[in-house]
Amino acid sequence: MSFLVPAQAYGRFMGRFSEPLADQFVGVARLGDGQRALDVGCGPGALTARLVDVVGAGSVTAVDPSEPFVEAARARFPGVEVRVAAAEDLPFADATFDASLAQLVVHFMRDPVAGLREMARVTRPGGTVAAAVWNHASGTGPLSLFWEAVRAVDPQEEGESDYAGVKEGDLARLFGAAGLTDSEESVLTVRVPFESFEQWWEPYLLGVGPAGVYVAGLDDERREALLAECRRRVPDGPFEVAASSWCVSATVPGG
Repeated sequence: MSFLVPAQAYGRFMGRFSEPLADQFVGVARLGDGQRALDVGCGPGALTARLVDVVGAGSVTAVDPSEPFVEAARARFPGVEVRVAAAEDLPFADATFDASLAQLVVHFMRDPVAGLREMARVTRPGGTVAAAVWNHASGTGPLSLFWEAVRAVDPQEEGESDYAGVKEGDLARLFGAAGLTDSEESVLTVRVPFESFEQWWEPYLLGVGPAGVYVAGLDDERREALLAECRRRVPDGPFEVAASSWCVSATVPGG
């Protein structure tokens, strides 16, 4: 997979979904004035923007392992501390933040349990650790239509349905394994409009994430076969994609 891509490419590919998701997800942490928040795997800043709105730029810190994303976030949020770092090795002292959030990140962590454990370490006792992951396993994720078309022409391809946290109960299980047992699971759903098939299809050609990497690896014949299958499944004219995500929030022990 690849997230070493321009921030604009990620925005065109996933921003339509991640931005309205952030509108809902930010409320999970119940942050207030004066509290400090950490955005883990911030990307170009969909969630960072919402956190800034809630607590102010000076109270928000963000990290991402992708240097292009970090550069874009620094330019977009000059008052926010943004660092290059992975979730599994956060460069902060214990109990630094009131809340640590990871939107659309856990399923891409090298070690999800270690990443969640690190998020808990840097969050104060009684603070909140929260994560949201697309529901890729049941056909209601933002990319489900695409991956269903892929499997129709390439039955051996699993897509993202076996990634960590994408199945019901799996994200909560990962939280528990990280020592975050006081947790609550919910479902967040967004609805994204598209004006045409072309508007929906074009972002898959940008090489972003597993879907983009898959398309980039196809020869011309297989790409045309996938294009035809996608056209068969996508309605003519404007249409809407409803996408749901699992959301788990937990209280850090000791508060």
